[in-house]
Amino acid sequence: MSASSEKKGAPAQIPKGIKFLFGGTAGMAATLFVQPLDLVKNRMQLSGEGGKSRDHKTSLHALRSIFKNEGFRGIYTGLSAGLLRQATYTTTRLGIYTSLFEMLSRDGAPPSFIKKALIGVTAGGIGAFVGTPAEISLIRMTADGRLPKDQQRGYKHVGDALMRITKEEGVLTLWRGSGPTVVRAMVVNAAQLATYSQAKQYLLYTGYFKDNLFTHFVASMMSGFVTTAASMPVDIAKTRIQNMRIIDGKPEYKGAVDVIVKTISKEGFFSLWKGFTPYFARLGPHTVLTFIFLEQMNKFYIRYVLKDSRAIGGL
Repeated sequence: MSASSEKKGAPAQIPKGIKFLFGGTAGMAATLFVQPLDLVKNRMQLSGEGGKSRDHKTSLHALRSIFKNEGFRGIYTGLSAGLLRQATYTTTRLGIYTSLFEMLSRDGAPPSFIKKALIGVTAGGIGAFVGTPAEISLIRMTADGRLPKDQQRGYKHVGDALMRITKEEGVLTLWRGSGPTVVRAMVVNAAQLATYSQAKQYLLYTGYFKDNLFTHFVASMMSGFVTTAASMPVDIAKTRIQNMRIIDGKPEYKGAVDVIVKTISKEGFFSLWKGFTPYFARLGPHTVLTFIFLEQMNKFYIRYVLKDSRAIGGL
């Protein structure tokens, strides 16, 4: 078969191993930009648990407090854990999603929205379970600065966090809160991945958009907003469970439902969306950057490695 006839056939496909590699790389690259926002989001979600002096009323208040008490480097607290989380969670979820997306596409037509959501749920749940140890390390490292000195855990880096948690609390603690973590990831990925794919598909269908960076940006922002609103209550439950201490032999919370009930009773219903601004400010750009990096890497590989000039991102 000649090269010209090959180009008229089915589009070139990226090997599955490369899909996983690109997924993790895109997530890690995005994290380098948004880690400070993740730190503020976690501090905001934990406000209300301890003494009032440790509460943050607004995102700006939290940011000022971090600069004042921990210095400029403090805004990147937990970066090593954030990168490991992307290397495990995002590598798995985007690798599975893009592989299943390609598998369920027929004659160049993408899967239906329902199928996209189901693919997102599957990819997110598996990815979250794989990434839970890094997630717990990230939550604890970013939460440390809001605690009094005598209560701080003082993890040096994510490796130190993983080793100390295993030694001091047992290996199963690395998967504490895996239930709400998996549920949150299923909600996030059903919303984020399916909404992104559907938004991009609709924008291209209108004829006013081309498959380029601007379209990826618009679709990503739409996806980020929907994902933020849908996932915040579960994210707060996950964050508080993973950061909780054992007091007099008893955990602070019995489970995700207990967190939500206590949070509403003590702080009000809308406290379930506490930290919405930094969460969206973090999730929006992270979604944008992740998808843009992923789309560009996919296009580059198809065009220059697989030699197919019809390169598309594949989401």
